[in-house]
This record gives sequence, C-alpha cells and structure tokens, in this order.
Amino acid sequence: MKFYPLVLLLLLLILFSCSRPLKVDEISIGKTDSVYSKILGESRKIWVYVPAGASDPKKKYPVLYLLDGDAHFSSVVGMIQQLSSVNGNTVCPEMIVVGIPNTDRTRDLTPTKSLLGPDGDIEKDFKTSGGGEKFVSFIDKELMPHIESTYPVAPYKVLVGHSFGGLTVMNIVINHPDMFTSYVAIDPSMWWDKKRLLTQAGAVFKEKKFDGKSLFLGIANTMPAGMDTLQVRLDTSGRTNHIRSIIALKDIIKDNPADGLKFSYKYYKDDDHGSVPLITEYDAFHFLFGFYNMPDELKSQLSDVHGKIDPLPALTAHYQDVSRRMGYTMLPPESTVNELGYYYMQQGAKDKALSMFSLNIHNYPESANAYDSMGDYYTAQKDKDKAIESYKKSLELKDNQETKKKLEKLQADK
Repeated sequence: MKFYPLVLLLLLLILFSCSRPLKVDEISIGKTDSVYSKILGESRKIWVYVPAGASDPKKKYPVLYLLDGDAHFSSVVGMIQQLSSVNGNTVCPEMIVVGIPNTDRTRDLTPTKSLLGPDGDIEKDFKTSGGGEKFVSFIDKELMPHIESTYPVAPYKVLVGHSFGGLTVMNIVINHPDMFTSYVAIDPSMWWDKKRLLTQAGAVFKEKKFDGKSLFLGIANTMPAGMDTLQVRLDTSGRTNHIRSIIALKDIIKDNPADGLKFSYKYYKDDDHGSVPLITEYDAFHFLFGFYNMPDELKSQLSDVHGKIDPLPALTAHYQDVSRRMGYTMLPPESTVNELGYYYMQQGAKDKALSMFSLNIHNYPESANAYDSMGDYYTAQKDKDKAIESYKKSLELKDNQETKKKLEKLQADK
C-alpha cells in the first residue's frame, strides 16, 4: 500500500489527538513561585496560597511558612480556609501560606553535621547533613524579603515544621527567635547529633526572654508497645530516644515559665510520627489564635437584638484587642459583619443592621458585596432611591447578575 506524505501526516495528527487526555477544568489552591538563593547556590521553588480577598488593596495577611511544603501544603491550606472563613468560622485569620519544598531535606533541616541515627547507628543517608544554618539564612535574608515585596503581607509570621522540620523550628526558636511570631514544632527530631540542640535549649530557656512569642509542641505516640511515659523517661535505649528527647524538651520549657513564652503542648496517643501533623496543626491554630475568635460573652451580647448594648463599640473593642496581639490593625472580617447585619435586619433591629452594613462600607470601600448588602437593607426599608444608588455602586465595582436583577426590578417598579 502506498502512502502519500500528506495522508501520512494527517493520520499521525489524528492518532496524536486521540491519545491526548481530554482537557478538564482544574481546581487550584495556589501558585508556584521561585527564588534564586545565592546563599544556597540554587534556585528554590516555593508554593504560595493567597486568600481570594487579596485583590482588595487594603487587605494584608499573616504569613505561614511551611517546611516540607510538598508534603503538607494542601492539608494546611484547606485547614486554614476552613478555620478562617468557611461556614463563617473565625478561629484564626485568613493567611498566606508559603510552602517550601525540599531539594536536599537532610542538608537543609539539620543544624549540625552528624551521621548518627536515633538509635546511635551510622546512617549513610545523613552524609549531606549540617546545612541548617544556611537554610535558615536563606529564609531570613532571601525568601522573606521576596514574599514581603511580592504579596500583601502583614508582620505576623508563623513557622510550622514536622520531624526534621520540627528540629528546624526549634533551632530557630532557640537561636533566631525574632524571625517569627509563632512556632509549631511537630514531633521534632530532638535526638539529632546526640541531643545537641536539646542541651542548648536547657541553657537558653533559662536565660532568654521570649515575650510576644508563642510555641505549640505536638508529641506523637512513638513509644514501644507495652511502655508508658514513666518507663520511657527511665529508659536509655535508642528505641525511645526520639520521644524521650521531646518529653525532655517539653519539661525544659515548662520548668522556665518566666521566659515569657506562650507555650502549650499535646500528646497524641492515637497518632504516630506520620499521622500526627494534621491534628497538631488543627490544635496549634486554636492555641496560637485563641484571642482571635469572638468570645461567647460577646457573641451573646451581639445576638441580643433588643439589648441596650451598641454592637458597634463592642465589636470594635474586640478587634482592637486582636490588633494589639497581632501587631497591626485587624479590621472586623467583612463576612462576620455582613452576617450580623442580615441577622439584625431579619429581627427588625434596623438601626443595628444599618450600623453593620455602614461599618463594612467604611472598612471595605472597594467591596461590591458591601454595597449590595446595603442595597438589600434599603430595599427592606422601602427606600428605593438609596437602594438603587447602592446597587449601582456595587455594579461599578464588580459585575454581578443577581445585583443587576435586583436593580432592574427596582427601576421597573418606580
């Protein structure tokens, strides 16, 4: 059979197109970025998540730096979304997440050179160890300036690390405490290099002050079967070295409460070294931002539509306290204020509703939703002129079909 070149080309194109997978819509939770590091002598990829509201130039966000970013990025981003905004949650603020994937994990996440494993045996995989201080310098002098010049960041910074990453967290807490505001050390490898960092911790937590700093320590159940914590403390074998060193770290920090560090820890008896990160992060965010969510007493006051307390000063006072703790001005979340406005409107407390919708317009003048909600308020009050004005302003800021329908209905009824 004779094939002409054009026919052959067409057949190849058809076969190629049939072998390609169908293009589907993708769900993205972040972007990849990169920083060339002179300190490390290599280009480093980073994974960055930025909250959806970042298009508002007035919004700034705390930054969470995540070690082993390639392993934990998706779960941490999802958790922060859930705790900061989904279902009206305000357990913690919305945050930018910077995941730092590994190139040579052992090199970057160990502060000193050592070939010894937790049981004292030589580990050939540790031959590149000891580059931790260079890696810390990369974060401090190269990565952070890049993030701060590229993204809408606030000064509050959190560092999260697991295992060797947890060791790096503790190295920074002990030797570079001012790099971050808060720290989460998850089952850290404090056994490293004959517990050198643990020995250093014993002196540092007696001498240094950590005012304004917070640390949450997660401890996995890595005890050998049949042993309890008392037996682990008394044991001297390599098989308990990992958990024994973490318990010793916990004891050192607890024995020095005058150092000013806000500290908490939790032992997870049902989680091992591999499963403990997720539950630790969940508890850590509740601990680190325990001041952020509105207390029950304030929620009760705000829900009392017929009470004498003006919701505006009470709400403002709470977020002034949050601002003081965070180190920068934190406005009441738009979604929280919006929900309160609709709640008051439904309960017939029109003055309180107006104060909430007005607060959002004042705090978020570029928000189309703030003006749309104000339009709903004026519609409920049968003030068509002001409702039309509000909807028009909303559409100037952002096109929205629902807002258009409401505006057209009002204009048709005039």
